[in-house]
Amino acid sequence: MMPIGPLMKEHRLIERMIALMEEELGRLKEGEELDCDFIDTAVDFTRTYADRCHHGKEEDILFRELAKKPLSGEHSRTMRELLEEHVYGRKTTATLVEAKERHVQGDSQALGSVVSALQDLVEFYPAHIEKEDKRFFVPCMKYFSRQEQDEMLKEFREFDERLIHEKYAAIVGRLE
Repeated sequence: MMPIGPLMKEHRLIERMIALMEEELGRLKEGEELDCDFIDTAVDFTRTYADRCHHGKEEDILFRELAKKPLSGEHSRTMRELLEEHVYGRKTTATLVEAKERHVQGDSQALGSVVSALQDLVEFYPAHIEKEDKRFFVPCMKYFSRQEQDEMLKEFREFDERLIHEKYAAIVGRLE
C-alpha cells in the first residue's frame, strides 16, 4: 500500500461527516433550532480527526518528506495551497466554535455566523479533498522509492498510535 492509501481512506470518513454537517446546515436554513451537541461533536471531529490526525500526517510526514525532494513547480505550488487551506479550515472551525458560543450566550446575530461557518466548511472540504485525491497525492508518489513509502506508512501508524494519548492527556491537563 502507498502512504496515500490511508490518507484517502480518511477522506471518505471526513466526507461522511461533512454530509452530516450539510444536513445540519439544511435544518438551520429551514428555521430549526441549532443542535449545539451536534456542533460540538462536529468541531471535535474536525479538530481531532480531520485536522490533528489527517492533516497532521500530511503536514508532519508527507509534506515534510516532499519538501526534501526536487518537486515540480506545480507540485510545490499545490503543496503550498494545501497548507494554506489547512489553515483556512482551522480558522473556519474556530469561527464556528465562537459563533456557537455566542449563540448559547443569547446573541441573536450568532446563528447567522454559525450558518455561515458551516456553509464555508461544507463547501471547503469537498474541494480540498478533491484537490488532494485527484491532483496531488498520486502524482507525488513518484518522488518516493518503495522503501521510502513503506517508512512513511510506518510513521503514519506510529503517529496514529500517539494521537489518542495526546488528546486525552490534553483533556486531563485542561481539567486540572
